[in-house]
Amino acid sequence: MASKADRITLFSFTGAPMRAFHLTWVAFFICFFAWFACAPLMPVIKGEFGLSMEQIANINIAAVAITIFVRLLVGPLCDRFGPRKTYTGLLLLGSIPVLGVAMAQSYESFLLFRLGIGAVGASFVITQYHTSVMFSPKIVGTANAAAAGWGNAGGGAAQALMPLLLGAVVMLGVSEALSWRVALVVPGVLMIVMAFVYWRYTQDCPDGNYEDLRKAGTMPEGSGKGGWASFAAGCRNHRAWLLFITYGACFGIEIFIHNIAAVYYVEHYGLSLGAAGLAAGSFGLLALFARALGGWVSDRAARAGTLNSRITVLFVLMIGEGLGLLWFANADAVSFAVIAMLVFGLFTHMACGATYALVPFVAPKALGGVAGIVGAGGNVGAVAAGFLMKGTGDVRQTLMILSVLVLAASICAIAARFTMTAADSAPAVSAA
Repeated sequence: MASKADRITLFSFTGAPMRAFHLTWVAFFICFFAWFACAPLMPVIKGEFGLSMEQIANINIAAVAITIFVRLLVGPLCDRFGPRKTYTGLLLLGSIPVLGVAMAQSYESFLLFRLGIGAVGASFVITQYHTSVMFSPKIVGTANAAAAGWGNAGGGAAQALMPLLLGAVVMLGVSEALSWRVALVVPGVLMIVMAFVYWRYTQDCPDGNYEDLRKAGTMPEGSGKGGWASFAAGCRNHRAWLLFITYGACFGIEIFIHNIAAVYYVEHYGLSLGAAGLAAGSFGLLALFARALGGWVSDRAARAGTLNSRITVLFVLMIGEGLGLLWFANADAVSFAVIAMLVFGLFTHMACGATYALVPFVAPKALGGVAGIVGAGGNVGAVAAGFLMKGTGDVRQTLMILSVLVLAASICAIAARFTMTAADSAPAVSAA
């Protein structure tokens, strides 16, 4: 039987693990690009539909709300049907609202399609699941974080590129009212293309596809039954819910910043749409290396110490995130705001990577369930931040409150510590 990869050969596309690694991050990049493609164009869309700040807040909440439920669903679906089928289905179904938002004619229809687009955010869970089953424990943190980080950069790329794409369409003689719609067609088409590529060139695990392995009675040892059993086992694990909170405090903040950064820079600092897009995009582009750095640091700490060394890394990163966010909230000049955003963004992305470096160890036989629960926590955090902004009516005040909540959530990282055996660094109990 094939074994999990114990190293990342970055420029190799041979072997199931490396093909899965590269295609998962590319698929995730496209999904994230599609998920946040609307955000940097909101100043234009706001003007066309005459949107109020409350309506923009509703749109931002809708963009992340449905992802909570879809993330809870796709984790067990990966256990049951395999990540290959699950990812292909999500890409095809997710392309429908992505293309639909370009045809919205009112605030209500735009809100409905934006709600549907949120489903593609569940691609993250499938990405983390697929790399988790392809790479061995000594490298899985780095593999998870690198794939997620490079994919996450799609959000930053959308912030920077969508205004440029809009400008390019306008230069071709298309009106601005139509050009943003043309620009939003691009990510939908990319999702459809990627669905066929993913189906053709990946497999569920190093040994093959789950459907074939079940028929042959050769499913890898330790694999869960999938479906409801996987979700129920994840729900019974208190560490899954503690990481649910920590992920809400890092990835939830990341999503919130993606949704409000461009508008914040335009309205608070008076930047142009293009300049605001570049400033906001720099936050997302940190994911190109910062998530992978968080996973790598977690792996190194675990090799030098114990599994609980991963917990310590996550705790320290969340403290840095909270303090950096407080600095960003109080930055008066745009130059300091960008610097502060990059500092707290570094800690935020690294904390996301460190969180999912822990996920494969929480309940290995319920990997899909745990991955879905923790992933959903990120969107719960983003929705909560959206409602907080709607309640305060002020972005800066919202950021200050969120910084305090992040610092409080760091305690959950410490509470997730594993009970260690005397002989080695494996957790004594991982599934209960």
